[in-house]
Amino acid sequence: MSVDNLWNVMRQISVNVCISVGMTLVILTAGIDLSVGSILAFSGAVGAGLLQNGIAIPSLGIFVGFTLLGAIIAALVAGGVLGLVNGVAVTRFNVQPFVATLAMLTIARGLTMLWTGGFPITGLGANFSFIGTGWFLDIPMPVWISIVIVALFMLVLRKTRFGRYIYAIGGNEKAAGLSGINVNKIKLLVYVLAGVLAAVGGLILTARLNSAQPNAGMGFELDSIAAVVIGGTSLFGGRGSIIGTVQGALIIGVLNNGLVLLNVSPFWQQVIKGLVILLAVIIDRSEKND
Repeated sequence: MSVDNLWNVMRQISVNVCISVGMTLVILTAGIDLSVGSILAFSGAVGAGLLQNGIAIPSLGIFVGFTLLGAIIAALVAGGVLGLVNGVAVTRFNVQPFVATLAMLTIARGLTMLWTGGFPITGLGANFSFIGTGWFLDIPMPVWISIVIVALFMLVLRKTRFGRYIYAIGGNEKAAGLSGINVNKIKLLVYVLAGVLAAVGGLILTARLNSAQPNAGMGFELDSIAAVVIGGTSLFGGRGSIIGTVQGALIIGVLNNGLVLLNVSPFWQQVIKGLVILLAVIIDRSEKND
């Protein structure tokens, strides 16, 4: 319960909070996104690669360098584009979200390997590193970023038409469509936002490590889904909240931290987290049946 360890937990969960906010939006529409970990890795690698190396076309004698802001924007765009592909597959081609995002999990991981050549991209500079390791007003920057995202999307879900439409679609998609809601448009935007928020998590993680790792984000979709489900969002859609997801992320973060401090094998950690998810889904199922 030391202050240093509590801040460490908060920094660790900041990435999961960013991803899980996007996952909450998706699950509220009765969808799922298994690709967030891979999108995180690709987006972080894109930002790091452009910041470090820019874009060079030797045959045309062209070189385009990127500022820190330019690299960040490019990473967010990369995440949004991959989220858009997920959304198009789900809405335009009627692919089940599980299948569409499972395919994107593999595609994005492959793109990350192609972009990085299988090697880490390092030496990103102090300014970039500040995003993941800096402090502002005695609070870590990753925590500030996650606070802003949580506050923004709490406002979106509670106070905007878009937020009400998300709940309506998850509650009864057919009824939402008959009432005049453009279901496909809303779902498409939700997957784009999930991709962008995964990219934010990728930037934080890359900045914390001061390195873009090709295998970054592996298994992050598990922690994200766990945070959302434990936080009370129904896998059947239409019920849940951002603040509940934050609480779920805190539980997962403390669980991970505690198991490490207790020297529990990482293999058992996976077993325990899987059982927690299973228990949460069983409880959700029983509440729906009631």
